[in-house]
Amino acid sequence: MHTVQNTLYVMTPNAYAHLENATLRIDVEHEKKLQVPLHHLGGLVCFGNVMVSPALMHRLADEGKSLVLLDNSGRFKARLEGPVSGNILLRQSHHRVASEPAFSLELARALVAGKLKNSRTNLQRGAREAANTDEAAIITRVADNLAASVRAVVVATNLDELRGVEGEAARGYFAALNLIVKPQLRASFALNGRTRRPPLDRFNALISFLYAMLMNDCRSACEAAGLDAQLGFLHAVRPGRAALALDLQEEFRSITCDRLALTLINRGQVNAGDFDEREGGAVMLNDKGRRAVVTAWQERKQEEITHPLSENKIPIGLLPFIQARFIARTIRGEMEGYLPYLAK
Repeated sequence: MHTVQNTLYVMTPNAYAHLENATLRIDVEHEKKLQVPLHHLGGLVCFGNVMVSPALMHRLADEGKSLVLLDNSGRFKARLEGPVSGNILLRQSHHRVASEPAFSLELARALVAGKLKNSRTNLQRGAREAANTDEAAIITRVADNLAASVRAVVVATNLDELRGVEGEAARGYFAALNLIVKPQLRASFALNGRTRRPPLDRFNALISFLYAMLMNDCRSACEAAGLDAQLGFLHAVRPGRAALALDLQEEFRSITCDRLALTLINRGQVNAGDFDEREGGAVMLNDKGRRAVVTAWQERKQEEITHPLSENKIPIGLLPFIQARFIARTIRGEMEGYLPYLAK
Protein backbone atom coordinates (compact mmCIF):
# COMPACT_ATOMS: atom_id res chain seq x y z
CA MET A 1 0.00 0.00 0.00
CA HIS A 2 1.33 3.39 -0.99
CA THR A 3 -0.09 6.92 -0.92
CA VAL A 4 1.00 9.68 -3.30
CA GLN A 5 -0.68 12.93 -4.29
CA ASN A 6 -3.53 11.89 -1.96
CA THR A 7 -4.13 8.69 -3.93
CA LEU A 8 -3.86 5.32 -2.18
CA TYR A 9 -2.52 2.42 -4.30
CA VAL A 10 -3.42 -1.06 -3.04
CA MET A 11 -1.48 -3.92 -4.68
CA THR A 12 -1.57 -6.72 -2.08
CA PRO A 13 -3.51 -9.75 -3.42
CA ASN A 14 -6.70 -10.50 -1.47
CA ALA A 15 -6.48 -7.23 0.45
CA TYR A 16 -9.83 -5.97 1.75
CA ALA A 17 -10.54 -2.23 1.71
CA HIS A 18 -13.46 -1.18 3.86
CA LEU A 19 -14.94 1.69 5.81
CA GLU A 20 -14.39 2.06 9.53
CA ASN A 21 -16.05 5.18 10.90
CA ALA A 22 -14.38 8.07 9.01
CA THR A 23 -11.36 6.03 7.93
CA LEU A 24 -10.41 3.68 5.13
CA ARG A 25 -9.01 0.46 6.54
CA ILE A 26 -7.01 -2.20 4.67
CA ASP A 27 -7.00 -5.77 5.99
CA VAL A 28 -5.03 -8.75 4.67
CA GLU A 29 -6.14 -12.16 5.95
CA HIS A 30 -8.20 -10.43 8.68
CA GLU A 31 -5.18 -8.49 9.94
CA LYS A 32 -5.15 -4.68 9.80
CA LYS A 33 -2.34 -3.39 7.59
CA LEU A 34 -3.27 0.27 7.12
CA GLN A 35 -5.81 2.82 8.32
CA VAL A 36 -6.11 6.27 6.75
CA PRO A 37 -8.56 9.12 7.51
CA LEU A 38 -10.83 9.55 4.49
CA HIS A 39 -10.35 13.31 4.43
CA HIS A 40 -6.66 12.70 3.64
CA LEU A 41 -7.51 10.77 0.48
CA GLY A 42 -8.47 11.97 -2.99
CA GLY A 43 -8.84 8.53 -4.52
CA LEU A 44 -8.27 4.77 -4.26
CA VAL A 45 -6.53 2.65 -6.93
CA CYS A 46 -6.72 -1.14 -6.64
CA PHE A 47 -4.50 -3.56 -8.59
CA GLY A 48 -5.76 -7.06 -9.32
CA ASN A 49 -7.65 -9.09 -6.73
CA VAL A 50 -8.46 -6.43 -4.13
CA MET A 51 -11.88 -6.44 -2.48
CA VAL A 52 -13.72 -3.20 -1.71
CA SER A 53 -16.75 -3.08 0.57
CA PRO A 54 -20.03 -1.61 -0.75
CA ALA A 55 -20.09 0.84 2.19
CA LEU A 56 -16.69 2.21 1.18
CA MET A 57 -17.78 2.49 -2.45
CA HIS A 58 -20.82 4.53 -1.44
CA ARG A 59 -18.79 6.78 0.84
CA LEU A 60 -16.17 7.45 -1.84
CA ALA A 61 -18.90 8.31 -4.34
CA ASP A 62 -20.66 10.59 -1.85
CA GLU A 63 -17.44 12.50 -1.19
CA GLY A 64 -16.40 12.82 -4.83
CA LYS A 65 -13.40 10.51 -4.45
CA SER A 66 -12.61 8.13 -7.30
CA LEU A 67 -12.22 4.37 -7.09
CA VAL A 68 -10.14 2.93 -9.92
CA LEU A 69 -9.80 -0.78 -10.66
CA LEU A 70 -6.76 -1.99 -12.61
CA ASP A 71 -5.77 -5.55 -13.46
CA ASN A 72 -2.49 -7.07 -12.26
CA SER A 73 -0.58 -5.59 -15.21
CA GLY A 74 -1.93 -2.10 -14.50
CA ARG A 75 -4.44 -2.06 -17.35
CA PHE A 76 -7.50 0.07 -16.65
CA LYS A 77 -10.69 -1.90 -15.93
CA ALA A 78 -13.21 0.46 -14.33
CA ARG A 79 -13.71 3.69 -12.47
CA LEU A 80 -16.41 4.51 -9.90
CA GLU A 81 -17.35 8.13 -9.39
CA GLY A 82 -20.18 10.17 -8.01
CA PRO A 83 -22.30 12.64 -10.01
CA VAL A 84 -20.47 14.63 -12.69
CA SER A 85 -19.41 18.05 -11.49
CA GLY A 86 -17.47 20.86 -13.09
CA ASN A 87 -18.26 23.66 -15.45
CA ILE A 88 -21.12 22.87 -17.85
CA LEU A 89 -20.17 25.87 -20.01
CA LEU A 90 -16.66 24.49 -20.45
CA ARG A 91 -18.00 21.07 -21.40
CA GLN A 92 -20.36 22.67 -23.91
CA SER A 93 -17.44 24.52 -25.47
CA HIS A 94 -15.40 21.32 -25.44
CA HIS A 95 -18.05 19.43 -27.40
CA ARG A 96 -18.48 22.33 -29.84
CA VAL A 97 -14.79 22.78 -30.72
CA ALA A 98 -14.24 19.00 -30.95
CA SER A 99 -16.60 19.03 -33.93
CA GLU A 100 -14.54 21.73 -35.67
CA PRO A 101 -11.87 20.02 -37.86
CA ALA A 102 -9.53 23.03 -37.89
CA PHE A 103 -9.50 23.37 -34.10
CA SER A 104 -9.08 19.62 -33.55
CA LEU A 105 -6.18 19.46 -36.00
CA GLU A 106 -4.40 22.44 -34.46
CA LEU A 107 -4.67 21.07 -30.93
CA ALA A 108 -3.70 17.57 -32.06
CA ARG A 109 -0.63 19.00 -33.84
CA ALA A 110 0.48 20.65 -30.59
CA LEU A 111 0.02 17.40 -28.68
CA VAL A 112 2.04 15.35 -31.18
CA ALA A 113 4.74 18.03 -31.48
CA GLY A 114 5.10 18.00 -27.69
CA LYS A 115 5.38 14.21 -27.67
CA LEU A 116 8.04 14.16 -30.40
CA LYS A 117 10.09 16.98 -28.88
CA ASN A 118 10.11 15.26 -25.49
CA SER A 119 10.97 11.93 -27.12
CA ARG A 120 13.86 13.67 -28.88
CA THR A 121 15.05 15.13 -25.56
CA ASN A 122 15.04 11.60 -24.13
CA LEU A 123 17.22 10.33 -26.98
CA GLN A 124 19.60 13.27 -26.79
CA ARG A 125 20.14 12.55 -23.10
CA GLY A 126 20.75 8.89 -23.93
CA ALA A 127 23.27 9.82 -26.64
CA ARG A 128 25.19 12.05 -24.22
CA GLU A 129 25.42 9.24 -21.67
CA ALA A 130 26.29 6.48 -24.17
CA ALA A 131 29.74 4.94 -23.68
CA ASN A 132 29.93 3.66 -27.26
CA THR A 133 30.46 6.45 -29.81
CA ASP A 134 28.94 4.44 -32.67
CA GLU A 135 25.78 3.84 -30.66
CA ALA A 136 25.69 7.50 -29.62
CA ALA A 137 25.79 8.42 -33.32
CA ILE A 138 22.87 6.09 -34.09
CA ILE A 139 20.78 7.52 -31.25
CA THR A 140 21.60 11.06 -32.40
CA ARG A 141 20.53 10.21 -35.94
CA VAL A 142 17.15 8.99 -34.69
CA ALA A 143 16.83 12.17 -32.60
CA ASP A 144 17.48 14.20 -35.77
CA ASN A 145 14.78 12.18 -37.54
CA LEU A 146 12.37 13.17 -34.77
CA ALA A 147 13.21 16.83 -35.42
CA ALA A 148 12.23 16.25 -39.07
CA SER A 149 9.01 14.60 -37.87
CA VAL A 150 8.18 17.71 -35.82
CA ARG A 151 8.50 19.77 -39.00
CA ALA A 152 6.16 17.32 -40.76
CA VAL A 153 3.64 17.71 -37.94
CA VAL A 154 3.38 21.45 -38.61
CA VAL A 155 2.28 20.89 -42.22
CA ALA A 156 0.04 17.83 -41.70
CA THR A 157 -3.30 18.60 -43.36
CA ASN A 158 -5.53 16.13 -41.50
CA LEU A 159 -5.61 13.86 -38.46
CA ASP A 160 -4.83 10.67 -40.40
CA GLU A 161 -1.70 12.25 -41.87
CA LEU A 162 -0.71 13.51 -38.42
CA ARG A 163 -1.18 10.06 -36.88
CA GLY A 164 0.94 8.59 -39.67
CA VAL A 165 3.81 10.97 -38.88
CA GLU A 166 3.53 10.15 -35.18
CA GLY A 167 3.44 6.39 -35.80
CA GLU A 168 6.52 6.39 -38.02
CA ALA A 169 8.44 8.54 -35.54
CA ALA A 170 7.45 6.23 -32.67
CA ARG A 171 8.87 3.16 -34.45
CA GLY A 172 12.28 4.79 -34.78
CA TYR A 173 12.17 6.08 -31.23
CA PHE A 174 11.40 2.72 -29.62
CA ALA A 175 14.13 1.02 -31.65
CA ALA A 176 16.66 3.57 -30.38
CA LEU A 177 15.67 2.98 -26.73
CA ASN A 178 17.38 -0.41 -26.93
CA LEU A 179 20.72 1.37 -27.25
CA ILE A 180 20.15 3.35 -24.04
CA VAL A 181 19.91 0.11 -22.05
CA LYS A 182 23.29 -0.94 -20.67
CA PRO A 183 24.87 -3.57 -22.99
CA GLN A 184 25.03 -6.26 -20.30
CA LEU A 185 21.27 -5.90 -19.67
CA ARG A 186 20.05 -5.91 -23.27
CA ALA A 187 19.52 -9.66 -23.48
CA SER A 188 17.00 -9.46 -20.62
CA PHE A 189 15.42 -6.15 -21.66
CA ALA A 190 15.33 -6.12 -25.45
CA LEU A 191 12.47 -3.97 -26.75
CA ASN A 192 11.17 -5.88 -29.76
CA GLY A 193 8.98 -3.11 -31.14
CA ARG A 194 6.05 -1.70 -29.19
CA THR A 195 3.68 -4.51 -28.16
CA ARG A 196 0.63 -4.27 -25.92
CA ARG A 197 -2.45 -6.29 -24.98
CA PRO A 198 -0.40 -8.26 -24.13
CA PRO A 199 3.19 -7.00 -23.93
CA LEU A 200 5.57 -9.61 -25.33
CA ASP A 201 8.83 -8.68 -23.60
CA ARG A 202 9.96 -7.29 -20.25
CA PHE A 203 10.61 -3.74 -21.50
CA ASN A 204 7.10 -3.54 -22.99
CA ALA A 205 5.59 -4.99 -19.82
CA LEU A 206 7.39 -2.33 -17.76
CA ILE A 207 6.39 0.68 -19.85
CA SER A 208 2.82 -0.61 -20.29
CA PHE A 209 2.47 -0.75 -16.50
CA LEU A 210 3.87 2.79 -16.16
CA TYR A 211 1.63 4.08 -18.98
CA ALA A 212 -1.42 2.67 -17.15
CA MET A 213 -0.58 4.65 -14.01
CA LEU A 214 0.10 7.79 -16.06
CA MET A 215 -3.21 7.28 -17.85
CA ASN A 216 -5.06 7.23 -14.54
CA ASP A 217 -3.41 10.52 -13.52
CA CYS A 218 -4.25 12.12 -16.89
CA ARG A 219 -7.87 11.06 -16.65
CA SER A 220 -8.10 12.53 -13.16
CA ALA A 221 -6.46 15.72 -14.46
CA CYS A 222 -9.01 16.11 -17.26
CA GLU A 223 -11.89 15.62 -14.86
CA ALA A 224 -10.40 17.98 -12.28
CA ALA A 225 -10.20 20.67 -14.97
CA GLY A 226 -13.89 20.18 -15.79
CA LEU A 227 -13.26 18.57 -19.18
CA ASP A 228 -14.94 15.54 -20.71
CA ALA A 229 -12.24 12.85 -20.53
CA GLN A 230 -14.06 10.79 -23.19
CA LEU A 231 -13.85 13.45 -25.91
CA GLY A 232 -10.40 13.75 -27.46
CA PHE A 233 -8.86 15.56 -30.40
CA LEU A 234 -6.00 13.29 -31.50
CA HIS A 235 -7.42 9.93 -30.41
CA ALA A 236 -10.65 8.79 -32.01
CA VAL A 237 -13.76 8.70 -29.85
CA ARG A 238 -14.87 5.17 -28.93
CA PRO A 239 -17.30 3.90 -26.28
CA GLY A 240 -15.53 3.46 -22.94
CA ARG A 241 -12.32 5.12 -24.13
CA ALA A 242 -10.97 8.18 -22.29
CA ALA A 243 -9.72 9.74 -25.52
CA LEU A 244 -8.81 13.15 -24.06
CA ALA A 245 -6.79 11.51 -21.28
CA LEU A 246 -4.94 9.55 -23.97
CA ASP A 247 -4.29 12.84 -25.78
CA LEU A 248 -2.92 14.46 -22.64
CA GLN A 249 -0.79 11.42 -21.85
CA GLU A 250 1.22 11.67 -25.08
CA GLU A 251 3.53 14.53 -24.11
CA PHE A 252 4.46 12.83 -20.82
CA ARG A 253 5.11 9.22 -21.89
CA SER A 254 8.78 9.62 -22.80
CA ILE A 255 9.88 11.99 -20.05
CA THR A 256 8.11 10.23 -17.19
CA CYS A 257 7.46 6.57 -18.05
CA ASP A 258 10.18 5.76 -20.60
CA ARG A 259 12.85 7.67 -18.72
CA LEU A 260 11.90 5.99 -15.45
CA ALA A 261 11.85 2.55 -17.12
CA LEU A 262 15.40 3.07 -18.40
CA THR A 263 16.56 4.21 -14.97
CA LEU A 264 15.00 1.19 -13.25
CA ILE A 265 16.61 -1.19 -15.74
CA ASN A 266 20.05 0.41 -15.86
CA ARG A 267 20.33 0.76 -12.08
CA GLY A 268 19.19 -2.79 -11.48
CA GLN A 269 16.09 -1.72 -9.57
CA VAL A 270 14.11 -4.18 -11.68
CA ASN A 271 15.53 -7.38 -13.12
CA ALA A 272 14.40 -10.44 -15.05
CA GLY A 273 13.10 -12.05 -11.84
CA ASP A 274 10.50 -9.29 -11.47
CA PHE A 275 8.55 -10.56 -14.49
CA ASP A 276 6.49 -13.67 -15.27
CA GLU A 277 5.84 -15.15 -18.69
CA ARG A 278 2.33 -16.39 -19.40
CA GLU A 279 0.93 -18.77 -21.98
CA GLY A 280 1.06 -17.34 -25.48
CA GLY A 281 4.20 -15.31 -24.77
CA ALA A 282 2.62 -12.54 -22.68
CA VAL A 283 5.03 -10.99 -20.15
CA MET A 284 3.81 -9.29 -16.98
CA LEU A 285 5.37 -7.74 -13.90
CA ASN A 286 4.93 -10.01 -10.90
CA ASP A 287 3.93 -8.81 -7.43
CA LYS A 288 7.51 -8.01 -6.39
CA GLY A 289 8.12 -6.12 -9.63
CA ARG A 290 4.91 -4.11 -9.35
CA ARG A 291 5.81 -2.99 -5.85
CA ALA A 292 9.25 -1.82 -6.96
CA VAL A 293 7.83 0.07 -9.92
CA VAL A 294 4.99 1.74 -8.00
CA THR A 295 7.43 2.87 -5.30
CA ALA A 296 9.75 4.36 -7.93
CA TRP A 297 6.77 5.95 -9.72
CA GLN A 298 5.65 7.64 -6.52
CA GLU A 299 9.13 8.94 -5.81
CA ARG A 300 9.44 10.24 -9.37
CA LYS A 301 6.12 12.09 -9.11
CA GLN A 302 7.29 13.87 -5.98
CA GLU A 303 10.44 15.22 -7.63
CA GLU A 304 10.20 18.94 -8.35
CA ILE A 305 10.75 20.68 -11.67
CA THR A 306 10.36 24.29 -12.79
CA HIS A 307 7.45 24.73 -15.19
CA PRO A 308 8.61 26.95 -18.09
CA LEU A 309 5.37 28.96 -18.21
CA SER A 310 4.69 29.51 -14.52
CA GLU A 311 8.41 29.48 -13.58
CA ASN A 312 7.33 27.91 -10.29
CA LYS A 313 8.69 24.68 -8.85
CA ILE A 314 6.07 21.95 -8.80
CA PRO A 315 6.04 18.17 -8.24
CA ILE A 316 6.20 16.22 -11.50
CA GLY A 317 2.95 14.50 -10.47
CA LEU A 318 1.07 17.79 -10.92
CA LEU A 319 2.16 18.33 -14.54
CA PRO A 320 -0.91 16.61 -16.07
CA PHE A 321 -3.19 18.77 -13.93
CA ILE A 322 -1.50 21.97 -15.09
CA GLN A 323 -1.56 20.94 -18.73
CA ALA A 324 -5.21 19.87 -18.53
CA ARG A 325 -6.01 23.40 -17.39
CA PHE A 326 -4.11 24.74 -20.41
CA ILE A 327 -6.31 22.58 -22.65
CA ALA A 328 -9.37 24.04 -20.91
CA ARG A 329 -8.06 27.58 -21.43
CA THR A 330 -7.43 26.83 -25.11
CA ILE A 331 -10.98 25.50 -25.51
CA ARG A 332 -12.38 28.62 -23.86
CA GLY A 333 -10.31 30.84 -26.15
CA GLU A 334 -8.17 32.21 -23.32
CA MET A 335 -5.00 30.87 -25.00
CA GLU A 336 -4.30 31.28 -28.71
CA GLY A 337 -3.06 27.72 -28.92
CA TYR A 338 -2.21 24.84 -26.62
CA LEU A 339 1.38 24.82 -25.32
CA PRO A 340 2.57 21.33 -24.36
CA TYR A 341 5.05 20.81 -21.54
CA LEU A 342 8.57 20.49 -22.93
CA ALA A 343 11.23 18.87 -20.77
CA LYS A 344 14.82 20.03 -20.65
